[in-house]
Amino acid sequence: MALPKYKMSRANTHMRRAAWKTSAAATVACPNCGAQTLPHMACPSCGQFRGRTYRAALKNA
Repeated sequence: MALPKYKMSRANTHMRRAAWKTSAAATVACPNCGAQTLPHMACPSCGQFRGRTYRAALKNA
């Protein structure tokens, strides 16, 4: 593993860290109720995913 020989300056550190940008999570519309939800996850408002309802399973747990 390489070790730095000299201390990295603040300008170079800030320039390197400037590339660390976050992006918003991609969402899709629920086909049942139209609410925005994460892909491949059950809808938080109606509890459906791919035609099956998972809200009842969450209430019992």
